[in-house]
Amino acid sequence: MQKDTGSGGTSTPTARLRRRRGSNEFPPEVDRANGGHLLVNDNTKYKSMLIRTYSTVWMIGGFALIIYMGHLYIWAMVVVIQIFMAKELFNLLKKAHEDRHLPGFWLLNWHFFFTAMLFVYGRILSQRLVNAVTMDKFLYKLVGRLNKYHMVTCYFLYITGFMWFILALKKKMYKYQFGQYAWTHMILIVVFTQSSFTVANIFEGIFWFLLPASLIVINDIAAYIFGFFFGKTPLIKLSPKKTWEGFIGASFTTMISAFLMANILGRFQWLTCPRKDLSTGWLECDPGSLFKPEYFTVPDWFPVWFPWREFSILPVQWHALCLGLFASIIAPFGGFFASGFKRAFKIKDFGDSIPGHGGITDRMDCQMVMAVFAYIYHQSFIVPQSLSIEMIMDQILVNLPFEEQQALYVKLGQLIMERQFGES
Repeated sequence: MQKDTGSGGTSTPTARLRRRRGSNEFPPEVDRANGGHLLVNDNTKYKSMLIRTYSTVWMIGGFALIIYMGHLYIWAMVVVIQIFMAKELFNLLKKAHEDRHLPGFWLLNWHFFFTAMLFVYGRILSQRLVNAVTMDKFLYKLVGRLNKYHMVTCYFLYITGFMWFILALKKKMYKYQFGQYAWTHMILIVVFTQSSFTVANIFEGIFWFLLPASLIVINDIAAYIFGFFFGKTPLIKLSPKKTWEGFIGASFTTMISAFLMANILGRFQWLTCPRKDLSTGWLECDPGSLFKPEYFTVPDWFPVWFPWREFSILPVQWHALCLGLFASIIAPFGGFFASGFKRAFKIKDFGDSIPGHGGITDRMDCQMVMAVFAYIYHQSFIVPQSLSIEMIMDQILVNLPFEEQQALYVKLGQLIMERQFGES
């Protein structure tokens, strides 16, 4: 006689222990069906579009307000985003059963995270902190000492975490604990380090943060719209709803936007001037040749009805085309990487904090790739490679104590006087 396998049978221990699926996961059959599920054929696409549009408007509005408030507020926004990203990724490999046997072990992840934050931002912002307290002798000396011992402080904080990890190892938990240790360091290298380049871009001038970040947003929105209405040809299996129509349409849109936005943003000194300290005041500076317009006359063979006979182009607009090309062609691979990563863990999104978009990490995948490129491009092709007075002054203020700065001042004065008398 065969055993009854119907729904009325008694439940087995295996059935009782079956893990409940999270809200951001999807079953394998849905995953397989999704392979040919394009937005143009999605019956619920208009509802999804409304939710996504609503969230996007709120994000863009909040982003614009923070940009208006200035450099320090943008930096604070980046730090908050990094913390939320780390939280989403830490939770990805957490297992409740193991964590119950390791009380306080999760604090170790955050110890490493904030140690890395102290090290990276200490390196990026040390000079600006010195410039902010130059007029106060006590604070100047204090900040000088902190800068001097910054690296050794961070090192011993890391070593403390390392020893904490070794002492926290428990029998039968080794594999889980070492997995968490490796996962934490992967987050620090791939996520935190890359996104920290964003802060370096901010203090070089909000322009170098705002333009690359905006291009990623424009590319994402344009790809969604073109794919929504015209998408027919799948682009990559890792991200089934991405289409060639969306990819190509977004590329053209992003390139045009890069050229036009650079002309608009490059005319505001508040956006183009670098911030040399940690103050919040309004900025004024010599914008440099990149942001000074060059005028071109329309050729005579242009139609008479053409409204402009002369137009201006900022030299930085040609650099903006390079940023737009990268945002269109290369940066989307950050999104493809995230899509493959989510498929490996069988989850739909990294979180659900942004309706219609998923988690913070889902919005930042391409931004991290773009931030690194923008920083490297700026340092390689924009920043002068030769020494300048500002660069030398920065090194003097950071590396020499106050007494040696005074001695340098006296010695430099003597050399200048000797040269003047020698010439006369």
